[in-house]
Amino acid sequence: MFSFFKKKPKVEPAPLPETPVAAPATPAALPPAAAPVTAVVAPPTVTPTAAVEVAPTATAETEAEIVAAPVAAEQKRSWLSRLRTGLSKTSSNLTTLFVGAKIDEDLYEELESALLVSDAGVEATHFLLNALKKKVKEDKLTEAPQVKAALRTLLIDLLTPLQKPLVLDQHQPLVMMIAGVNGAGKTTTIGKLAKHLQAHNQSVLLAAGDTFRAAAREQLTIWGERNNVTVIAQESGDPAAVAFDAVHSAQARGINVVMVDTAGRLPTQLHLMDELKKIKRVIGKGMATAPHEVLLVIDGNTGQNALTQVKVFDDALGLTGLVITKLDGTAKGGVLAAIATNRAIPVYFIGVGEQIEDLQPFDATEFVDALLT
Repeated sequence: MFSFFKKKPKVEPAPLPETPVAAPATPAALPPAAAPVTAVVAPPTVTPTAAVEVAPTATAETEAEIVAAPVAAEQKRSWLSRLRTGLSKTSSNLTTLFVGAKIDEDLYEELESALLVSDAGVEATHFLLNALKKKVKEDKLTEAPQVKAALRTLLIDLLTPLQKPLVLDQHQPLVMMIAGVNGAGKTTTIGKLAKHLQAHNQSVLLAAGDTFRAAAREQLTIWGERNNVTVIAQESGDPAAVAFDAVHSAQARGINVVMVDTAGRLPTQLHLMDELKKIKRVIGKGMATAPHEVLLVIDGNTGQNALTQVKVFDDALGLTGLVITKLDGTAKGGVLAAIATNRAIPVYFIGVGEQIEDLQPFDATEFVDALLT
C-alpha cells in the first residue's frame, strides 16, 4: 500500500516511511491541516443507551491484507493508469486543444469552454485563463506545447494547497466524524480507511451512527468483520448516543482511532443537518477536544454540486478534510479547481474504484498529469 498518513516524531517532523513501522510514533502536538474543530459551548446532555457491540470476525485473508508489503512500482503505475482512465473525458477535451494550435483568442475561448465543461467553475476558470495569458506574455511563449506546460504548472500551483496528509498520533484516541450525502460512498470509504489505518499500526473502532438509512448498520458491520474491527451499534436510537458510547469505549480500550459514520443527508435537509451538529456537540462531551477530524465524502460525479456540499457542510461543521470518490466513469475532475478557489479544504484521499487500493492520497502533480496526458 502507499503511505497515506503523516506521523510526528519526537524531535522534528518527518514524512511517514514507505514501509509501516512496527509501532506507532510517539504522540506529539502538530498543527492541524485545517482550522481546528472545537466543541460548542454548553451542549445538551445525552445519556448513552445500551449499545450492541458487533464482534469482529478475523480471517486469514484479512490478516494477510493488513500486513501486505508496500505497493510495488508496477502497482503504482496501475493506480496512475486507472486515474488517467477515470479522468479521460476531461483529459481528451483539454489535451486536444493544444494539438497544432495557434496561440490566439480562439485557443483561449476553447480552453475556457473545456474548463467549464470539466466543472472547474467560473471563478477557477477565469483565474486560470488570466494567469495563463499573463504567463504567455511574460515568458514570450509561442508554441502550443509551451502553453500546455504553463497550464500544467498553474494547475499544480492551484491544487497543491489541497495536498495535505492526515496526521496520526496527535490524539488518543483520534476521533473522526464522517459525513456525506446518500450515495457518495461514505460507508465504503470508512471501511477502506479502516484497512489503511491498520496498515499503519493503528487500532480502529467504528461507530454505526447512521440510524437513518436502512441496512447502513449492517453494511458497516460487514466492513468491520472484513477488517477485524469492532463496531459499536444500536438496533435503533440516537446516533449521537452511539458516537458518545464509541468514544468512551475507545478511551477505555486504548484504541487509536474512532470513526463515526453519520446518516447521509442533503444540505437542504435542515433538520438532519441540525442532527449532525448535535452529534458533533455530543462527541465533544465524550472527549473535550473531539472530533479531531471532520471529513466530508464527495461523489466525484456530482460536479458543481460538490462545491455546494463543501460550503454547506463546512459552514455547519467546520470541515477538516475531504475524500473525493468515484473519479472514474463520467467523473470530470475539474471540481477540485473550484474547491481550491472557493474553499481550500485539504483533500486527504481520492478514489477511482471499489477496491481497497483504489483509494489513495491526493497528489496534485499526479492528478494534473492525469488531466493533461
